[in-house]
Amino acid sequence: QVRLVESGGGLVQAGGSLRLSCAASGRTFSIVAMGWFRRAPGKEREFVAAIAWSGGYTYYADSVKGRFTISRDNARNTVYLQMNTLKPEDTAVYYCAGRPSGSSVYSDQYDYWGQGTQVTVSS
Repeated sequence: QVRLVESGGGLVQAGGSLRLSCAASGRTFSIVAMGWFRRAPGKEREFVAAIAWSGGYTYYADSVKGRFTISRDNARNTVYLQMNTLKPEDTAVYYCAGRPSGSSVYSDQYDYWGQGTQVTVSS
């Protein structure tokens, strides 16, 4: 089993920055790709970014491209999401997810999920 724990959420003003972390434990050798998703109030969960565990290939939603950066630290089994120039529409619960295959933008293709961390951007 794989356990994912997110941290780093909080309240920030528009234009500010936050860095989310996702620490993986357990059978981490089974993870091939990690992703970040978010769910805003009253909306469906949506893809934010993904990264291949080896090679570091990254993928981003158009809405965050140029503002968010996903990265990983293999030695620490941790994935990060650096969020800059935050906007009120970025307000959501952010989840990290892992899967035993290549990166995907589809949440139903991820097997492992964290509990989520709240990000609130005030205008």
